[in-house]
Amino acid sequence: MASTADSSTGPEEPPRQSERLVIVASSLGTVFEWYDFYLYGLLATVISAQFFSGVNETTGFIFALAAFAAGFAVRPFGAILFGRIGDIVGRKNTFLVTMGLMGVSTFAVGLLPSYASIGVAAPVMLVALRLLQGLALGGEYGGAATYVAEHAPDGKRGLFTSFIQTTATLGLFAALLVVIGIRSALGEEAFAAWGWRLPFLFSLALLAVSLWIRLKLEESPVFRRMKEQGKTSKAPLTEAFGRWANLKIVLIALFGAVAGQAVVWYTGQFYALFFLERTLKVDGATANIMIAIALAIGTPAFIFFGWLSDRIGRKPIILTGCAIAALTYFPLFDGLSRAANPALHAAQASAPVSVIADPEDCSLQFDPIGRNRFDERSCDIAKSFLARAGVSYSNVEAPAGMVALVRIGDRTLESADPAFLTPEERAAEIKRFQEEARAALSAAGYPERADPEAIDKPLVILILTILVLYVTMVYGPIAALLVELFPTRIRYTSMSLPYHVGNGWFGGFLPTTAFAMVAATGDVYYGLWYPIVVAALTVVVGLFLLPETYKRRLEED
Repeated sequence: MASTADSSTGPEEPPRQSERLVIVASSLGTVFEWYDFYLYGLLATVISAQFFSGVNETTGFIFALAAFAAGFAVRPFGAILFGRIGDIVGRKNTFLVTMGLMGVSTFAVGLLPSYASIGVAAPVMLVALRLLQGLALGGEYGGAATYVAEHAPDGKRGLFTSFIQTTATLGLFAALLVVIGIRSALGEEAFAAWGWRLPFLFSLALLAVSLWIRLKLEESPVFRRMKEQGKTSKAPLTEAFGRWANLKIVLIALFGAVAGQAVVWYTGQFYALFFLERTLKVDGATANIMIAIALAIGTPAFIFFGWLSDRIGRKPIILTGCAIAALTYFPLFDGLSRAANPALHAAQASAPVSVIADPEDCSLQFDPIGRNRFDERSCDIAKSFLARAGVSYSNVEAPAGMVALVRIGDRTLESADPAFLTPEERAAEIKRFQEEARAALSAAGYPERADPEAIDKPLVILILTILVLYVTMVYGPIAALLVELFPTRIRYTSMSLPYHVGNGWFGGFLPTTAFAMVAATGDVYYGLWYPIVVAALTVVVGLFLLPETYKRRLEED
């Protein structure tokens, strides 16, 4: 922290707050906000059925992920709005407002009627609440990280802010525990029908506790002294983004650190969960428990890498984490498939599936407006069935006009041909094809669900823990890096925008983008190219342009 100002320059300062109180109060409040924000991600499959039942299953799930991503889309705008307020008014009061907004929005999700009750108004209201959550979170993180960093002594800033970095994972972990507990107590049927609302309603109690704790805090000493000396920024947005000298650092921070950190984070904590449930057909409770165990094992590493960054620097740890992740995602997710659903993995190797069709006969298996039921072309009927079944397939081009074929190992089936059929005849033909294809897949060893007894749980947890450790490498030092890149007078605004563009857009849209890529190609691993390319880009940009900051002092002007 910057040196203490002379007592003659302003009013006597209040007694120094306990460092433990600063860290605990800031962290607990942020844990609560992440709990609220991530409940939706954990319950995406249930929410898809509750709010997007008016479209086909694949599109509904992608829509549910898109609504999840909507909260991330507005996070940069929350960063701009609340970052400006935080640099003018102060850190403490700003993140009290963001916490209240987040809590009320989350509680309201638990009260929303479903699509079956009020139709399209249900998903519209859901997305509106997600947008409010995103705005709140956009203002929260920068305030908490800045507040803790401005209390930290030089040489311990990475360690102190690493506790803030644990909050996202701890919030996810808390949400997992609540979901697992309610799911186990009620059973899957009751949970899917109405029990999913309880974790959202529970957030009101957490809001009350978190606000009570946060109200005990004083303003950041660095900001308070700067304000007493009249050095606060009158136009933080202009200073942060209207001047190339600072804007250049914002862009380098985004592409040379945060973008890669974001995709590694969301691959390790969210895409892995969706991949287990949606692709590998592991039941939701089992997937949640294994993710929770991996998080419990890996979370202390946030503190370790924050501490290590105080000694060897922020940059080498973040870039190494991005590089290792980019190099190992394909073998790790292949290993995850082998361990979580060995029957599916074996079937894909021994009896690969391919769709032989005229490309003009095939639509992208994602319809943004929900009008395509994928039942008017033989290729669409085949691919829609395979997508819902979670079966990976390759595409083989066929002559124009040919009815699509599905090859499962050495067996070839003709897809339903809806041409010149009445609606009743088309439905019967599609049913005939689906039953025949389902029987062929079963005969080739493709399971409808992952066998709980066959899951190699220790190996799955080991792989998930490795993915979490990648997250801790890139995320543990990132708050200290961002705080040290920018001056105090515009720190809240400057650091918040690259953080939330990176995590809100590059990271938040990862599940939606990756699953849309899978739907477009039929290859269940194809979506991994998205985080791999972004992480590799960050390594290159960061290596050449990102400055090292761990020996910098926080300036007060």
